[in-house]
Amino acid sequence: MIGFRTLLWKELLRFWKVSFQTVAAPVVTALLYLLIFSHVLDEHVRVYESVRYTAFLIPGLVMMSVLQNAFANSSSSLIQSKVTGSLVFVLLPPISYLEFFLAYVLAAAARGLVVGAGVLAVTVWFAPPGLAQPLWVLAFALLGGAIMGALGVVAGIWADKFDQLAGFQNFLILPLTMLSGVFYSIHSLPPFWQQVSHLNPVFYMIDGFRYGFFGISDVSPLLSLSVATAAFVAVSAFSLALLQRGYKLRN
Repeated sequence: MIGFRTLLWKELLRFWKVSFQTVAAPVVTALLYLLIFSHVLDEHVRVYESVRYTAFLIPGLVMMSVLQNAFANSSSSLIQSKVTGSLVFVLLPPISYLEFFLAYVLAAAARGLVVGAGVLAVTVWFAPPGLAQPLWVLAFALLGGAIMGALGVVAGIWADKFDQLAGFQNFLILPLTMLSGVFYSIHSLPPFWQQVSHLNPVFYMIDGFRYGFFGISDVSPLLSLSVATAAFVAVSAFSLALLQRGYKLRN
C-alpha cells in the first residue's frame, strides 16, 4: 500500500499547497452567491413554510461547492499530468488501477469536503440552517464528493487537452449542478421541468443533503440515497474499466 499512500498524499498536497486558489476562491464565490440571492429574494421567496430562503440556500451552495471542487481536483490533476508528461512517473511504479482510482477519488472528495466546510463556516452566520439529521449530511457529502471525484477521473482520462476538459465541465458538470435545485425547489417549476429535474442525479444529492439540515425534502431521502449510490457504482465501474484497459494512459 506504499504506492497508494504516496499517491494519495501527493494528490492531497497538490491542492493544499495552492489552497488560496483551490479552497479560498470557491468559498468566496459561494459567499457572493449567497449575498446576492439572499439580498434579492429573502423577503420574496419562501420555499418551505418554516425555512427562510437564505437558510434554504446555504445547504445547496455547500453541496454545489463540494461537487464542483471534487470534480475539478481529480480531472485537473490528470489532465495536467498528461499535458506536462509527468503522468509517466505515476504509471511506472507498481500501483494497481484500483489503488490509482482510490487515491484520486479520495483526494478529490477531501478537497470537496474542505471547501464545503469552508462555505458552511462563512455562510452559516447569515441564517443558521439547523442540523436535523447530521448522518444524512455526512453521507451525502461523502457520496457526492466520491461520485464527482470518479467522474473527474473519467473526464481526465478522456480529455487530451485543457479545452476538452473545459467543455466537459461547462457543458455537463455546470448545468447538472446549477439546475439541480440549489437555488429553488423543483416544486416551483412547471410539471414538465419537474419531470426533467428527476432525471438529474445531482438533484438527488442536493435534495438529500438539504434533508439532513431541515428534515424536509422534495423527494424521499431514501430514494435520493439509492440514486446517488447507483450513480457512484456506475461511474466508478466505468472509471475502473478505463483504468484497467489503460485507455489514453498506457497506450
